[in-house]
Amino acid sequence: MTEQPAVPADVASLSYEQAREELVAVVSQLEAGGASLEQSLALWERGEALAARCEAWLEGARQRLDAARSATNAGQSPVSAGSPSSPVSPL
Repeated sequence: MTEQPAVPADVASLSYEQAREELVAVVSQLEAGGASLEQSLALWERGEALAARCEAWLEGARQRLDAARSATNAGQSPVSAGSPSSPVSPL
């Protein structure tokens, strides 16, 4: 099993939107080329950390949705829990 490197503190404090916006900028810089090998590696590492942060936010959102669905379904009858008018639609 491969261990994930620690996410830098400045990345760990970013919101999903901030991390995604910076990740888009990093990808654009890498795609544009012109950076030295050292700069490209630093950008790549930053991009990996930003992508991990975005994934962590998305996983947290998934868990919250699952918890909300479980709580909602626990209070409903089996027939109404799967009905199309259910307040939480599947992803």
